[in-house]
Amino acid sequence: METSRGPPRVKNKAAAPIQISAEQLLREAVDRQDPGLQAPTQRFADVEELHEFQARKRKEFEDYVRRNRINMNNWLRYATWELEQKEFRRFRSVLERALDVDSTHVGLWIRYFEGELKHKNINFARNIINRAITTLPRVSKLWYKAVWMEETLGNVPGARQFFDRWLQWQPEEAAFYAAIGLEKRYNEFDRARTIFRQLTLVHPDPKNWIKWARFEEENGTSDLVREVYGNAIEELGQDFMDEKIFIEYARFETKLKELERARVIYKYALNALPRSKSARLHKSYTTFEKQFGDKDGVEDVILSKRRVHYEQLVKENPKNYDAWIDYARLEEASGDIDRVRDVYEKAISQVPPSQEKRHWRRYIYLWIFYALYEELENNDSERARQIYLECIRLIPHKRFTFSKIWVLKANFDIRQRDVTSARKTLGRAIGECPKDSLFHKYIQLELRLFEFGRCRKIFEKWLEFNAANCAAWLKFSELERGLDDIPRARAIFELAVSQPVLDMPELLWKGYIDFEEEEGQYERARKLYERLLQKTDHVKVWISYAHFEINVPDPGTEDEESPIGEEAIERARKIFQRGYKSMKEKELKEERVALLNAWKSFETTHGTPDDIEKVEKQMPRKVKKRRKLDDDSFEEYLDYVFPADDESAAKMANLLRMAQQWKQEQQQEQNGSV
Repeated sequence: METSRGPPRVKNKAAAPIQISAEQLLREAVDRQDPGLQAPTQRFADVEELHEFQARKRKEFEDYVRRNRINMNNWLRYATWELEQKEFRRFRSVLERALDVDSTHVGLWIRYFEGELKHKNINFARNIINRAITTLPRVSKLWYKAVWMEETLGNVPGARQFFDRWLQWQPEEAAFYAAIGLEKRYNEFDRARTIFRQLTLVHPDPKNWIKWARFEEENGTSDLVREVYGNAIEELGQDFMDEKIFIEYARFETKLKELERARVIYKYALNALPRSKSARLHKSYTTFEKQFGDKDGVEDVILSKRRVHYEQLVKENPKNYDAWIDYARLEEASGDIDRVRDVYEKAISQVPPSQEKRHWRRYIYLWIFYALYEELENNDSERARQIYLECIRLIPHKRFTFSKIWVLKANFDIRQRDVTSARKTLGRAIGECPKDSLFHKYIQLELRLFEFGRCRKIFEKWLEFNAANCAAWLKFSELERGLDDIPRARAIFELAVSQPVLDMPELLWKGYIDFEEEEGQYERARKLYERLLQKTDHVKVWISYAHFEINVPDPGTEDEESPIGEEAIERARKIFQRGYKSMKEKELKEERVALLNAWKSFETTHGTPDDIEKVEKQMPRKVKKRRKLDDDSFEEYLDYVFPADDESAAKMANLLRMAQQWKQEQQQEQNGSV
């Protein structure tokens, strides 16, 4: 039986030595086309036959336009055909009739114009484009056609006349620039200046003024450039002024080495424009001062401008704590201690309006940076301590707290060699507002001081506060194991796994099992796995159990090079078999597949070909099925069909078939006896 094959694969995907283009393929296809399949060439024997053909075609076109007058494509095809027949009067008649139907169709006017122009009927084309732009003066494409025709014919005054008429309608900016381009091509710079003046009146955008100034820079004098920039600043006014004009003006003066003029322009602009509209201007001014000014002047300019900026920000929104932080950092860079303290004092006085932690998250960093500044920059440890204490007093610890403040205060006391004060701080923290991070930091402090008895007490307090924290139980057991108190560590683990609620029980059980395995207590670890399987029947537990059995050495082989013996392999195989049976009874298909994959990997490494074959026979196959959803629609999904399930289904189907056959035989016997 033949099997269906897919499309052939291209093995060599490198470029061919001879490249063939699509155009070449099309030309060869036309050249090699069978003459019998080509479209026949119509030939006319005499004029009467030609006239008969033309009359027939005209009748067809007339029928088209009569049936659907508003379809302009029919009129355009009709007119194009008449133009191909050199029937210019009929061509004009068709398009005039079409324009009577819809005189606003741009395509009709353009086709009319191009048809006359193509056959060098210049006056007809000129009249048509005049009619078109009179009818549709807002269509730029018609004006461009008219100007292009006149300039192509060398009638520059005619093109200029069209531009003058067009610009009276106040079109888009591109029309003005097209007119300017025409004047520049013929060196009529005065006319170009006049058009620029019209452009800035119709479209008073700063970019148009800048383009005018650049035009004067190329074709005029420096006085004309300054006049343009001056008029722009005067006419735009305060409301419509843009920083780009000042930047370009200052760059022009800089190019002419008029540095004082440029500096005056920058300063005038910075005073006239608000900060929100002059970000690039400040950057440009800074670059200018770096190039042509002295160091002190640059720093003063930058510092003063940024100070004004931050003062404006905090004035608009006193609760903008990020702006306060940046403002304080700016003053720290200046080195003025009084200014820095004044900014910090003003900032911390802006207490959040509500007792919600999300409103305090950025505010608390003001106190932190203030304290660190006093301690590290000013070496005023007493003032830093007062800042920490005042911050702790201000926070409403009954509603929320910030563990970082308590920890920073304790670390500050450690740096001041005051361990007692650090312990009091953290003890007060876990007493007033206990948090897991506070217990953790307190334990780390005592570990660095080798106070293990205190560590045990803090762990006990921690677990009394949050007995569901598995990380705390694990760290507590690590402490006891590090102190070589194995029974105590084991008791902590037993107490931990007996808790009714745990946040991450899988980590706790894994830690307990790893602990027993590392201690060489394989039987205890095996019992832990059995206890865990009674709580959860997860597939990962079965796989981990089997891997554990592989690593357990056989009795009497502990000193040999290879710890994996036949008994270990058989124990692991039995675990896989138990797990597969459990998953099968609970009809967990995804878990059965995961277990079989792990089992197959195990047999590939440690088993024989027969063992691998046994596992492969149990591997399922994927099938597509459909199921009905709540909205009466269906969706496809992938399902697994296991060989054992297929055999059970086949046996059940065979049993039902035999029962049905027996029932039919009984009915036939009853009918025969009757």
